[in-house]
Amino acid sequence: MKKNILKYFNLEGKTAVVTGASYGLGKAMAVGLAEAGADVVVVSRKLKNLSEVKNEIEGLGRRVLPLKCDVSKITDVKNIINKILKEFKKIDILVNNAGITIRKEAVKYSDNDWDRVINTNLKGVFLCCREAGKVMIKQKKGKIINIASLMSFIGGITIPAYSASKGGVALLTKAFSNDWAKYNINVNAIAPGYFKTPLTEKLLHNKVRYPQIISRIPMGKWGKPDDLKGTVVFLASEASNYISGHIIVVDGGWLGR
Repeated sequence: MKKNILKYFNLEGKTAVVTGASYGLGKAMAVGLAEAGADVVVVSRKLKNLSEVKNEIEGLGRRVLPLKCDVSKITDVKNIINKILKEFKKIDILVNNAGITIRKEAVKYSDNDWDRVINTNLKGVFLCCREAGKVMIKQKKGKIINIASLMSFIGGITIPAYSASKGGVALLTKAFSNDWAKYNINVNAIAPGYFKTPLTEKLLHNKVRYPQIISRIPMGKWGKPDDLKGTVVFLASEASNYISGHIIVVDGGWLGR
């Protein structure tokens, strides 16, 4: 007997890992995965920032493990992988959401500014994919979802390192997909448009840029973090088993205009 289509979206019995899960998009996606039935490992540089998302997931009756990690440091990444395997014995889903940005004109960018953004946004994705990938290869299955951006496709304004990092995330997603499809590992990315999060708070209050941005979005509004729940659950579930190497844009129509 065939499954009802909705059952393909059920994540019960799955273990998901979400980096940058303390607020904004990461928190919403972690909660969304838990709502679909997954147990969730929530990761942040500061453990205290994970208390709210931990409480929300526990309130859904799911297991949750908060872990501290700087994704740009291989010792931290290996440490959390070991802790996850000790607690859950497997990793079914990895969502690489941790990211930062520094807004400055390129001529004012310091070497340290560049390194901070690239190391977190691009190197961090590589390290987490590589270490979780080792586990998934042994399992012969897994779902990896990287968080790219509209800036994976365009240059943006005063964010040279962020744009470079997100362009790299898009192609790293395709590269890992090519290498790991034979192990039944799906590697895809979500490219959010303009969402209301602490990362974009300055833009929301910028009297010049905000009207420019909102006029460019066909839906006429910025996204809310919860708007990513459906996409992340889809890519984490059996419903997306024949999709890999894709960057799915969630932007209110911005890129298609």
